[in-house]
Amino acid sequence: MPAHSLFLSRLKPEQRRELENRLFARQNEVCFICDDAIDLELQRKTLEIDHIIPIAVEGKDDENNFALVHESCNRRKSASNLEVARILWRFYRIEKEANEEPERAGQGAHLGHVLKAFGGAEEALHIVVEKETVRYSIPTNSGAPITVLPVWNDSLSRMNYCFTKIPIKYLHHDERINPRSIGTNVRGLIEEFHKGNPQLHVALGWWNPTLGDEKIHIFDGQHKAAAQILLGAKALPVRLFINADTNVLLDANTNAGDKLRQVAFNVAVKRHLGNTIYNERMEEYRKLKSLPADSLDFSEKDLVMLFRGERREMIRYILDSARDQITRDPENLLTDFIEWSGKGAQKPLSYSTIEGTFYSKFLYMSPMDMPIGEGLEAGTNPRQIEREQMVRLMSLLAEVFLIGQWDPDLGGRKLEDRVLKGEKVPMNHLRAWRIAREEILANILDWVSFAVSSYFALNQEKVDSDRLMQKRFPELLWTNVENVLKNISDLPCWYDTKLALAIFGAKQ
Repeated sequence: MPAHSLFLSRLKPEQRRELENRLFARQNEVCFICDDAIDLELQRKTLEIDHIIPIAVEGKDDENNFALVHESCNRRKSASNLEVARILWRFYRIEKEANEEPERAGQGAHLGHVLKAFGGAEEALHIVVEKETVRYSIPTNSGAPITVLPVWNDSLSRMNYCFTKIPIKYLHHDERINPRSIGTNVRGLIEEFHKGNPQLHVALGWWNPTLGDEKIHIFDGQHKAAAQILLGAKALPVRLFINADTNVLLDANTNAGDKLRQVAFNVAVKRHLGNTIYNERMEEYRKLKSLPADSLDFSEKDLVMLFRGERREMIRYILDSARDQITRDPENLLTDFIEWSGKGAQKPLSYSTIEGTFYSKFLYMSPMDMPIGEGLEAGTNPRQIEREQMVRLMSLLAEVFLIGQWDPDLGGRKLEDRVLKGEKVPMNHLRAWRIAREEILANILDWVSFAVSSYFALNQEKVDSDRLMQKRFPELLWTNVENVLKNISDLPCWYDTKLALAIFGAKQ
């Protein structure tokens, strides 16, 4: 019972039971927040009645403003307004389903997932383009009116565009240009729009039938678009680029999140965008050199030389591709434990930690001069070996330290402080949190590197320390690496609670 509800505090037990029964029937026998079934007989003692609109924001203290909810849902809700909490719970489920997709590697939901959940992204739209106008027709219950819109021209990019409002069934997410996950950032927007405050930034989309379809692709403004859809919007305002050059839009959106810092792209998203641009530069190379569409008979250095006007960027795109392929490999067991946008509380690792440890230590950082496709079928391609062995090493670390040991419900928020206060924390969970610190993980990987180098030295095999992962490891070496990790996992420091004040306190 809400402590500030005078109405509920005056109810006798039988009156409260009757109120619960009425709310139960009104809500179709489901929890107002999570929409899961309520069993009155089984769950009566673990149900709560709460205000839908909080009294603090002028919600009424009467039956019309009450909802029946699971106690656990009410404790976990991330908004005081139950309507907003219900919307966020729906998004949580969308995000959970997205995380189960192998290609997402636990990176969360994007606009496409939200559209799919609400009946969006179903149809293309035929548009007739003329010199100064565009026109289209969308069927409604009252007919099929024709919409005619003026076309504007951007004098700098020379692209044509119009402003319109499109039903979500005609809107599709462009994951190529904008692979960002929505994440918890959507909460503030949902709360803002729920208050009735206006949307000040229209979504950006493109339409170009010469690319094989007439779909409208949304490539920017996905957080605001998702928030409106979650709140029940059936159509969205869009600035629509007509017959757009999508490569230019990709570069613009990438620069907005990188050079210009206009968009809060996390590092993992930047790597994915870099990988996309890398593949497009390969397509450009083939066309300029009149090579077959699937040719890989050129090297990374050849790409750098051809695009020497953007040499630094091209090298970054090459490395972004290598990193992105490792990160998104469905066999990579470590990705389930990575927080993609900073260090959070539910997962022990941040993506920046992966970059500062695994990639900085083991990824070969220079363009290669052998053909990109050489040895792929035989399994002797250096980048291919590097990717496979990096994935295996990351998965091995997950198996030793994290799988079955990290508890996402317990999390890591102020974990060392909780240990100092005497809170009982499972020791393997504490160890998982501690090894995930960047400086600790870097030290562990130094020992792995030493074990690998020592093995090859003892076997009188020469190996380039900068290209350690590009030399195929025999199974005996993998056994050695596993033993190194297991021996490190048995060290007493992971379980010493007193070290929460020293080594594992403030960053050392």
